[in-house]
Order: sequence, then structure tokens, then C-alpha cells
Amino acid sequence: MDVPRLHPDTLEEVKQRVDIYDVISDYVVLKKRGKDYVGLCPFHDEKTPSFSVSPSKQLYYCFGCGEGGNGIKFLMEVGKQSFSQVVFELARRYQVPIKTLEPQQRQELQKELSLREQLYEILAVTANFYQHALSQPQGEISLNYLTTKRQLKSETIQQFQLGYSPAGWETLYRYLVEQKRYPVAIVEAAGLIKSRQKGSGYYDRFRDRLMIPIKDIQGRIIGFGGRTLSDEEPKYLNSPETPLFDKSQTLFALDQAKNSIRSFDKAVVVEGYFDAIALHEVGITNTVASLGTAFTQAQLKQLLRYTESKQVIFNFDADKAGIKATERAINDIESLIYSGQVNLKILNLPDGKDADEFIKTHKDGLEQYQKLIENAPLWFDWQIQQLLVDRNFKKADDFEQIAQQMVRLLNRLTDSNKRAYYTAYCAEILSQGEVRLLTPYFKKLETQLSKPQRTSSAKQSSLSLKAANTSEDSLLEEAEKTLLRIYLHYPEYRQEILNKLEAKNLFFSLAHYRFLWQQILEIEQQITDKNSLDSNTLITQLQEKILQSSQSLDKINQILHLTETKQQDDSSRCSLEIDAALISLEKVSLEKYRLYCYKKYKSINEKEDPNTYQFYVDEHSICRQKIWKLDSLRSFSQLDIHGTG
Repeated sequence: MDVPRLHPDTLEEVKQRVDIYDVISDYVVLKKRGKDYVGLCPFHDEKTPSFSVSPSKQLYYCFGCGEGGNGIKFLMEVGKQSFSQVVFELARRYQVPIKTLEPQQRQELQKELSLREQLYEILAVTANFYQHALSQPQGEISLNYLTTKRQLKSETIQQFQLGYSPAGWETLYRYLVEQKRYPVAIVEAAGLIKSRQKGSGYYDRFRDRLMIPIKDIQGRIIGFGGRTLSDEEPKYLNSPETPLFDKSQTLFALDQAKNSIRSFDKAVVVEGYFDAIALHEVGITNTVASLGTAFTQAQLKQLLRYTESKQVIFNFDADKAGIKATERAINDIESLIYSGQVNLKILNLPDGKDADEFIKTHKDGLEQYQKLIENAPLWFDWQIQQLLVDRNFKKADDFEQIAQQMVRLLNRLTDSNKRAYYTAYCAEILSQGEVRLLTPYFKKLETQLSKPQRTSSAKQSSLSLKAANTSEDSLLEEAEKTLLRIYLHYPEYRQEILNKLEAKNLFFSLAHYRFLWQQILEIEQQITDKNSLDSNTLITQLQEKILQSSQSLDKINQILHLTETKQQDDSSRCSLEIDAALISLEKVSLEKYRLYCYKKYKSINEKEDPNTYQFYVDEHSICRQKIWKLDSLRSFSQLDIHGTG
């Protein structure tokens, strides 16, 4: 369906509801820095974070490549979508009632929205059906499994809405389609029934299984996981991908764990549903499970938005499958790990047990588990230790393989301090306690390492130079940018700028800055009390006007965003900067007029029109004198500015 023209009421409510941190943290790992957040820019390659997000201003800006804007602009750029597409998706995300302008589009939209709402409803009704079945004689085996083998309390069973899917082939189908009268197509779209390959009709996807509802971050059921208690394969069966459910984007129990992750400032990730449920029951409520799939960057980024320290502990099973799952997870998110965006630790429990088994089979199991969580090794230490498993240092082949694999791991570290630390650590392992061998092994490892890539700073400089307008150094570019920056961010100087521009009959001449100035004046004309227009409001309204125009933001983003340090620096010398900028504007204006006079008197025949000729010669001379005077004033003003800095 084409994106409909949305009603202004919908646009306004989306703007009010959208949170820039919430939007951007789906794509960028953000760390708190002062009042703002920083991360690696998604629009260019970098190793050092230069991408800043301001929740108070609801704006982002990259000081490396110059990209910036609000949450809507970010999604437009990162997803290459139109303004209407982004607003439409945000309205659905934040459950904003969507109004459209055209009646036909309104009907199509209602159908689409109605489908999603019906899916939520059907899944909620199905969860109640499964819960009821668990308490019936047919669910007795599953209930005994939960209370006896898993030792779960009835409160926990209720909290996670655990249930049972009856063994019949069409039990749920008959309940939902024949009894509840839900359309069969929608029940199928919810992933609950499948069409028969031979003949007509449908059958239940989940049969004779212990059922675990899977919920989104708002706590709405979007799918199910079903565990068989017989020999049937697969042991666990998840809902298929539906309009609501994508297992690569979903974490089990995150809806219940998010507040605890914030409180503990760390997240524990386990493999199975019941590991997560068991840990929640004993009070480790900052736990989620990965739905038995490869752990994806999208899942990790969901977690990281709830922890400032970005600390995540993987506690997968310690058997061979669990070790492989951990290694695969590290590999899948390695770009975030090696860049330092996540503080990842790895916990493999002794005896190959999972978290649930460990706590239940050990004396003081909960206390021991909590200590192991606290002391879990960093991911790189864990990887080094894995190199030593089932290896014998006394065997030349094993020793050589360990050393080679160490070099491969060390080469992936780009931070020189970390590399030096872990090179020494690896040398210590290889020397096996022989102090005299420590230095030789360190040097040998060091010689085998490739030089750390240093492209980041050079690339960063190159990008910064590109992002800064090629005419950045010109007087006009710098002067107009300065005046607009002060006008936007320091309301107390606005009248001074207006008065001085008018007194000297100066104006903005560069197209992008002239456009911005016109937008500012238009916004101010719509407000009765201009003094009530604070910087954040003005900048937000500017962003909205620019986004809906065809004007590029590239050359004006740097004006709309200031670092906290720059704000403090600028505020103490705004008047001086205004004067210096006005001097530059006046000089540029005079330079243009001087050039004009020069061309005029060069084109006039002095003998034929001596008066006009002399007029332009005199004007040219006067301009030169004024420019010299302005150059002197500008030099003094620059000294004053730097003196106050």
C-alpha cells in the first residue's frame, strides 16, 4: 500500500511522542556523556565516537561527517525513506491513532491497522486458551513438569502465562475459527495453524506442547515457543515469522527485565526460556533469553539501550553446543565488541550445567551464581582461555597452534593499550611460569603482529574536511554562520543582531544561510511574544520546516548543533563575535562593490565620459580605504575574542 497523506493532527502527535534516544538506539550503541549521548556514526566509518544525541533538544549531530537532525530525519537517512513513510511507521510504533486526508486511503489504512490489532487479539485469546488447558486433566503432565522438574511456583507460571497446547490436530482451529469466529486467514497469519499439504483444511501448528508466550517490549503477545515433553522433534518449536514476530529482533522476557537491567546496569543473556524464567523466579530479573537463535546485533542494541555501562553477560550452556553458540554470538556482534561499544563478559558454569540446573543442584546455588556473574571474565580473556582447552603445551603442534591463534586474536585488537596488555598476558601463558621466557615470548608475539590500523584519524580528518564546507575559510561563510549560530542558541543576543544588521544595511547572501534566515523570520512572525521562543523550540521548528522542504541540511547542520563545551566558550564572547562577523560581512560587501567600480571605470573611456569615470575611480579608492580600516578593526576584534577565550 502506498503511504497515505497523513492528517496534520497525526503528524503533530507523532512529533510529540517520538523520543530520539529510543529511535536512534535501535541503530547506534549510545553511551551517556554529560547531558547527551555519544556513539559511532552510522553514516560514515569511524573508530572514535563523534555522533552526539541530545535528548533535551531531541536532535542528533555528527561532528565527523556533519549529518544531523531530529528523530524523523535520522530514520529518513538511515532507511532511505520519505518523510511520510517515516511518520507513518512511527505512528504505528508509538500507537498513535492515524488520520489520513483521502477517504479511500483511510479505508485501506484501517484494514492494515485492523489486521495487526486482530493478530494481537487472537494471540492473547490463544494464550488464555493454552493457560486454561494447562489446568485441565489433559495438561496434567505439562503442569507436573513445571512444578516438579522445573520447581516453578504457581505465581511464576501465572507471571509468564505458561500453558499447554492440546494434542488434537484441530483443537485450537475449532476454538478460534468455529467457536470464536475469527477469520481463518488471520488465524493462519498469526502463525497458529497451517494449511494441509494434501486435501483441504487446516491443522494446529502447536500440538501436545508446553507453551511459552513471547512478548514484545510493551508486553503484548507476538508469538509462542512450544516445548515437547515427548520424543517428538524438534524439542522446541517457535512461531514462524509474522507481521508481529521476528525472532532475530526479539528477546524473551525483555518486557519484564528492562527495568531491572536499568537498576542493575547490566543484562544477563541465557539460551533457554526456562533458564530465564528460573532466574526471574529467584530474583535475577535482569535476565533475557535469545530464543535459541544466533544472537544478533539488533537484539544486542535492544539490550544496550537499558544499561549505561553497556555491560552484558552471556551465560550460555557450557557444553560443546553452548560454547559454539557463544563463539557464534561473539562473531555476529564483533564489530560492536571490538569497537568498545559493549562491555561483554562470558560465563560458562561448571560441569556444563545451565543456570537453572546450577542454582537448583548446588548448595547456596543462587549466591554462588551471583558471585560467578560478578566475576565473569571479559570476552577476550574467555576467548584466550578457550584456545587452551584440551591442549598440551608439551606437544609442539599444540603449542604452535595456540601461539598462532593468539596472534590471530591479538591482531583483531585495534586499541594499542589493550593489545599491549593482552600480548603480555599471552606471553605469560606461553612461558608457563618460566620468568626468563616471558620477554622472549612477548617480543616474538609482538613481531608477528600486524601494525594497528591507523586509518581512523586520517579518515576522520578527511571526512571532517569534506563535511566542513569547502568555502569554510571564506569571510562570508564564517561570518554568516557565526551570526546564525548565536541567533539560534543565545536568544538574549537576537535583538542586537537584528539592530546591527538593519543599521548597516547588511543581509545574508549565501543561499543556504539566506534560506535559514528566512525560515527563522517566518517562525518568529507567527509568534506574538518573540521573547518566549527559546532555542530548543526554534531549532525544532526549523528542523520540521526544513525536512518538509527540498532544502539540503548539509551546510547548516553545524549551526543547529553545539557541543556543551562550545556553548560555554561562545556565551562569554558573543558580542565580540557579532561585531567581528558584521565587520566581515561589511568587508565582503565593500569588496564586491570595489570590484564592481573597478570593472566600471575600466570599461569607460575617460576622454568621452570623464565625470562618470572619475566617480567610479573615487568610489573604488574610498572602498579600499574602508576595507583597510575594517581589516584593522577585524584584527583587533579577533585579538579580543581570543583574549576572552
